[in-house]
Amino acid sequence: MAKETITVHLKVWRQNGPNDQGRFETYKAEDVNVHMSFLEMLDVVNEDLVRAGDDPIAFDSDCREGICGTCGFVINGQAHGPEPSTTVCQLHMRSFKDGETITIEPWRARPFPVIKDLVVDRDAFDRIISAGGYVSVGTGPHQDANAAKVGKPLADRAFDAAACIGCGACVAACPNAAASLFTGAKITHLSLLPQGKPERSRRTRRMVHQMEKEGFGNCSNIGECEAVCPKDISIDNIAKMKREYLRAIFTDS
Repeated sequence: MAKETITVHLKVWRQNGPNDQGRFETYKAEDVNVHMSFLEMLDVVNEDLVRAGDDPIAFDSDCREGICGTCGFVINGQAHGPEPSTTVCQLHMRSFKDGETITIEPWRARPFPVIKDLVVDRDAFDRIISAGGYVSVGTGPHQDANAAKVGKPLADRAFDAAACIGCGACVAACPNAAASLFTGAKITHLSLLPQGKPERSRRTRRMVHQMEKEGFGNCSNIGECEAVCPKDISIDNIAKMKREYLRAIFTDS
């Protein structure tokens, strides 16, 4: 019969803010139920720290269903941990061995300054989205569902790009700290659909320029971003973004 509880040793990055030097601190988590999620395990560790009068480990979470993109940090050198297509909140302790030492760090990228411990400021992503501006829509009565026809292959491609949850794992995994997969997914999503056509070129130019302004690195096609993406966003979206940008710089729309 498989063991239901394990003991793990945590090596956690603690940092009081962007100007703090930061350091690793070690904790021992005993009798951890293997069916716990990784964040539930940290919740228990934090309860013990609070009871002892110590400062709990700061980390982000919200839906805990792999939807919102709020959670995220590096576990044993891998963004979101060892399981593919999985966010930290979906990762379970059965993925680790009894007695294992687990190293936990925040996303490390200059555009993602550390707020505290494992929490980083990802407002740069929001500014890239905001730079894209609005999408034109008609006012008045709702259109019929089939008024704007979109073929299934195109709809599927747009949906695959729209699945990006903006967690930032792609940036954390990239040696260049590039945000090309995130930005490419957002640009691709709207450029493929009729609703995104009116502002297509302007949106692409502004989002790419904002990405560069935020200080993200350049894509060199290493592919780590695709490998760690919890939603399996394809690097084809980066190629699409580059094509859209070349198109955009020769248009005035």
